[in-house]
Amino acid sequence: MNRRQFCAAAAGVLAACAGTAGQPEKTTVYIIHDYDAATENHWFPWLHAQLRAQGIRAVLVPLPESESPDFDCWQQTLAQYVGRPSENSIFVAHSLGTVSLLHYLSATNPPRIGGLVLVSAFGAPIPTLHEINGFDLDAYIARCRIDFAVIRRMTRHIELFTADNDTIVPPDNTRRLADALGGRLHVIPNGGHFLDREGFTELPPVLRAAEAVAGRLKAQLQ
Repeated sequence: MNRRQFCAAAAGVLAACAGTAGQPEKTTVYIIHDYDAATENHWFPWLHAQLRAQGIRAVLVPLPESESPDFDCWQQTLAQYVGRPSENSIFVAHSLGTVSLLHYLSATNPPRIGGLVLVSAFGAPIPTLHEINGFDLDAYIARCRIDFAVIRRMTRHIELFTADNDTIVPPDNTRRLADALGGRLHVIPNGGHFLDREGFTELPPVLRAAEAVAGRLKAQLQ
């Protein structure tokens, strides 16, 4: 069975998951990686460990075959791991994971989510990057249907991070997304694309942003 056959076979099961999964019993931070990455790369495992050490439930979402992402498989994996998001759901996503997540949220359309922390984020084609190592980025983004107004209504807690020297997703792309979502943009000097090979095995500003949202949700429940 090849990748597309597997995804087609799993589609019904995972779609049902998205429609019937109950709200998590406690605040959950979902960590969504990027193109050509895995859950053990970059700052993702560090963030996961830091959140869990504080008693915050954290889930690393393993998107399959990230060196050549299949749009349907990635959406079905989000359905499997996230289900229908709730006001207790916080999302941390990086690069291609951000536009994939925003499509998923637009499609599932939960009334509320806890918050969004988006790193090297974009919500539209990147004029300076049409393909990566043979992967048709423009075609992937064309599949993404993002309802910015709907996502703005889901949460007041949207934090976006970019670097002043990111050559993969230049800052203007993240700035435009911040404007579309009504989110707060943070520019980190010399951050590149926040990859481990650039020295980013930890990312404290993102941790602080996720902690802040989790803290506000906890206070609301008390």
